[in-house]
Amino acid sequence: TAPQQQKLRVSGPVVMTANRLWDGAVVYRARDGGWSTDLENATVARTAEDASLLLAVAHADAERAVGAYVAPVTLAEGRIAPGNLREAIRRRGPTIALPAISRD
Repeated sequence: TAPQQQKLRVSGPVVMTANRLWDGAVVYRARDGGWSTDLENATVARTAEDASLLLAVAHADAERAVGAYVAPVTLAEGRIAPGNLREAIRRRGPTIALPAISRD
């Protein structure tokens, strides 16, 4: 079964995350329907049905972002924070210095 065909299990708030196609940056599906590098702009889903819808929309937008998946988050005092170590590391960026990338 392909990942996009598997039934999602959601046990708390989640966001849709992926990597921006042109530079690999971590992005989150934003409330405005686009992608944002800022977790605070992410659409939060609380049910498997809502997360599945976000995932389908993200997969359809493969020209801008790839590798979309559901990531756990925590909500505290109106702020969104990564829900596990992997997402905390992804949010901070690479753990090594990378060369500059030109969009030309």
